[in-house]
Amino acid sequence: MPRVGYVRLLRDPNVALLWSAQTLSVLGDRAYALAVMWLAWKTTGSTALMGVVAVVESLPCLLVGIAGRRVVAQASGFGRLAAVDAARMLIVAILPVLWTVGGPNTGVLLAVAALLGLLGAVFDPQLGSLAVDLVPADQVRQVSGLMDLMNRIGRIAGPGSAALLLMVIPEVQLYVLDAATFAASAAALGVLTRRAPATAASREVASASVRPAPARRLLRALPVTGWMMALHAAGQLLYGVTLAIPALLTVRLGASASGPVYAWTATATGLGAVAANLLVGNLRTAGRIPGGYCLAWAAQGALLVALGASWSMPQFLALSVAVGAASPFAAVGLRTHLSRFARDERLALLTLDQTWLRTAGTAGTLLLPFLADGNPDEAFIGAGAGMVLVASLVWVVTRSLTEREPVPVVVLSRD
Repeated sequence: MPRVGYVRLLRDPNVALLWSAQTLSVLGDRAYALAVMWLAWKTTGSTALMGVVAVVESLPCLLVGIAGRRVVAQASGFGRLAAVDAARMLIVAILPVLWTVGGPNTGVLLAVAALLGLLGAVFDPQLGSLAVDLVPADQVRQVSGLMDLMNRIGRIAGPGSAALLLMVIPEVQLYVLDAATFAASAAALGVLTRRAPATAASREVASASVRPAPARRLLRALPVTGWMMALHAAGQLLYGVTLAIPALLTVRLGASASGPVYAWTATATGLGAVAANLLVGNLRTAGRIPGGYCLAWAAQGALLVALGASWSMPQFLALSVAVGAASPFAAVGLRTHLSRFARDERLALLTLDQTWLRTAGTAGTLLLPFLADGNPDEAFIGAGAGMVLVASLVWVVTRSLTEREPVPVVVLSRD
């Protein structure tokens, strides 16, 4: 079968509608993320509260993963996801009103963050699962790469767009922008409810008796997949050290480098990730489970070690591009692997992966920058070496398991 590039994939009106609406939504989410952290700081002057906001938003993912998988399963179908986005729109839009009427309120800020985290924990696994149902089985990697590209564009363009908007509007109005993007997403999902292809998978989605696959039973039956998801979480935890990049710039390259140059490094990382994504989405062997996936994480670890030992700004920027480029190999590889399972199993695995990922990411965000305080170069070297070690150990373990894990049930092609 010929490989299908992103441009050709986007000629499908359903894929194009979903991708464009969700890209817009991710841009709004990035603007919201900047706004909530800035408002937390501006209202209280406390960096600790900024960390609390991050925990409050991530905690629902852990709760949903432990006890709410049935709730996620019941949000099946584009129509129900449209309702979730409509609810997110209302929750986000109410904060500027309360802020204007009652003045700054930290409790309202935390409540909105918690509710958005809860609805996001329900929405994200379903979106990842439903996107696969829009394409034939031989295009799973391409659509997985396209959805990954959506998030990477948001990470680059979202903060930049928010920075420009903040020149003309107050921070709280970024919530209005996010509400508008949720409204656009809800409208797009509503359209897809009426015109999405009627595959066997989508008919199953419409069923009211959707039940989540038991996570423990799945992990026992799919040991390699479980190890890949564990590596994903461990890698994300160790990747939290990158929040200490401003400190690393100061220690390695001088205090003057920690200002605008930080923006350059973030841009370099983002551009590297986007460029690599365009390759990975159409390269069948990239990030293949388990060897290619473990190699991608080991490469990221080695690059973090190199960042910690860098001695010049050009070298630091080049390494930042390389760190960004290594990321899609792992992300698209795992997403493609999980997307090839039958729908119930796919949804359960995506939900579990999200739970582990957000839990580990939150722990890394809170712990590793603290450990990097004073010796960021050593922290980068230690975190990178740890990532290489974990990836190597997982590869050694899974080599003996590959023959025992069943081949994923490939999703059905469209009628």
